[in-house]
Amino acid sequence: MDPKVLGTKYDKIAQWWHEGHLASNYGLDQIKRAISYCANKGNALDVGCGSGGRITKELLASGFSITGLDVSSQMIEIARANHPEVNFLNEDICTWQPPAKFDFIVAWDSIFHLPFKSQVPVVSKLCGMLNNDGILIYSFGNDYGEHENKWRDDTFYYSTIGITENLRVISENSCRCMHLELDQYPQKHVYVIAQRT
Repeated sequence: MDPKVLGTKYDKIAQWWHEGHLASNYGLDQIKRAISYCANKGNALDVGCGSGGRITKELLASGFSITGLDVSSQMIEIARANHPEVNFLNEDICTWQPPAKFDFIVAWDSIFHLPFKSQVPVVSKLCGMLNNDGILIYSFGNDYGEHENKWRDDTFYYSTIGITENLRVISENSCRCMHLELDQYPQKHVYVIAQRT
């Protein structure tokens, strides 16, 4: 899946997505847990920030200066309209070059849309974008490989390298696992919290 194609798919459902998640608390307990490990609350990066809803609000409430990335231009338009104080960018994490490192990075339900071949490079990149003692939280699938699912009258691509490989990659990139959970068991949804050492 070309991330640009993914962006156009989310463009089509951006308003529906935004309205449907206005009152959602999905993932917030996990993100609050990750923030609790964060010694420095300077700058944060939200990868796959969507329309800048609940996660943006939580990061702002915690005192972070935020950069949000998303491949959907329509999602970014909504996010900018609702949070003009946040630096929202219509960018692809695979190719985007950050101007600085971050104290906190979240990639909640986003990088599992990336091409399978991009999983290791992107997780490695996220680890490398952290300041010392910085915190990374991201979600992925407890599986190995790639598949497609029908959703909202369209086809969406997913890929994962699984738990063992994700733990290997973060360890090899100077991060340690602080928490890992299959938070929606028996579904295969996993999130990990890692800290830059």
